Amino acid sequence: MPTAEATVTSTIHWFEIPAADFARAIRFYETILGIALRHEAEWPNLAIFPYQRPGISGAIASGKQFRPSPDGIVIYLNCDGKFDAVLGRVESAGGSIVQQKTFLPNVGWIAQILDTEGNRIGLHSAA
Repeated sequence: MPTAEATVTSTIHWFEIPAADFARAIRFYETILGIALRHEAEWPNLAIFPYQRPGISGAIASGKQFRPSPDGIVIYLNCDGKFDAVLGRVESAGGSIVQQKTFLPNVGWIAQILDTEGNRIGLHSAA
């Protein structure tokens, strides 16, 4: 049985959301979250979600090895302070809501959406 040698602050270090249409996926996430994704010249197939170190982030990723799917792992994006606004923009941005806003005691509010690429994505707000 493994032993804990150090306290882990987070299980997640990075995530990549696959995109069939890179530009469309970027527009979708920038629209619903009200943010600008960062593009780095050395990684032309990634559009990175904003974050502050040592925080955790991820990216929209495109390429033949990235295949969108509603059946894989579900990543929950942080929507603290803007949950209703984000959820309210999903359909007009081309996505759909597959699980309506739901309250989970000791967790907060969650919902699940399908993005423009067909990925099932979770939304979360602690309050």
